[in-house]
Amino acid sequence: MPTTEVEIIPQAPKKAMKAPRTNQTIDLGTAKVQVHATAECIESLRRRMGKASKQKVHLASLPKKSRYTAKNADHHELYQLSVQSPDEDVLFLRRVYKSLRKKKAMHFREDFCGTALLSTTWVNTMDGATAEGYDIDCSPLAWGLVNNLGDAGEVAENVTLVVADVREPSITPPDIRCAQNFSYCCFKEREELVGYFKAVLEDLATDGVFVLDIHGGSETQSEMEEEREIPDGFTYVWDQDRYWPITGDALNYIHFRFEDGTELYRAFTYDWRLWGLPELRDCLIEAGFASVQTYWEGTADDGESGNGIFKVAKRGEADLSWIAYLAATK
Repeated sequence: MPTTEVEIIPQAPKKAMKAPRTNQTIDLGTAKVQVHATAECIESLRRRMGKASKQKVHLASLPKKSRYTAKNADHHELYQLSVQSPDEDVLFLRRVYKSLRKKKAMHFREDFCGTALLSTTWVNTMDGATAEGYDIDCSPLAWGLVNNLGDAGEVAENVTLVVADVREPSITPPDIRCAQNFSYCCFKEREELVGYFKAVLEDLATDGVFVLDIHGGSETQSEMEEEREIPDGFTYVWDQDRYWPITGDALNYIHFRFEDGTELYRAFTYDWRLWGLPELRDCLIEAGFASVQTYWEGTADDGESGNGIFKVAKRGEADLSWIAYLAATK
């Protein structure tokens, strides 16, 4: 079976950038987006944007049947279609903030932002909203500038992208800041994770809220594959390739399989430590947060899967696999 491998290792930065960052304007045609990065990063970003633009034009010319094959498929597009739900996420984040602070959150920061889909959605769904997206990888940022912000129109000017370590301070203190898709698991040592949380706490606005998601349950510690059919015409595969119980280290991959029998093998690679929910709560409190609330997902009508509705809970349920959110406040 023919395969194509595109490996992306999530960031686990050890040191902040030494070269100075500058504020550059990226012209998307319909909008101008501010990007804070080193001169070298800006050059790389523009080069990758050129490639992403050509790929976008090429894919648009293909019939859907040919678009989703290992030869042609765009792994960032596949990820967004199979993993992310930005509209629901933004609604949840705004609901959490309003329930805790009794007002609307306006300025948002997305850590490990990747293609900045969540930041784009944030500014696109409320007048006057602004966002900052932080990541150290130029590849997804370039793709997001072309395919997400580039399609957002003038509202894209309300997003600022920063190519930097997520532990660096915001340009404007955020009302709400998040780390989605378990991205913080790249911090494997407790000292490192608590250090990240301390940086977040110091960075938030006076009434700021920090939200992160977590997955758990006995299945997350099993070496297994899980497939899910995506309506667009491909199969998403979550591959828990390795788990070490003593250290909590986990090596996971995402593969994409297509109707023509081809596969985009190891499109994404995640070298993580699986943090437990009580551990995360303890680390947040140790970092100085005043309180941490847990939002637990309800059960769907089938009695097994989640229903996508998250409510404050104190105990949870011993499901084989579950997802929850933590909301930490000053």
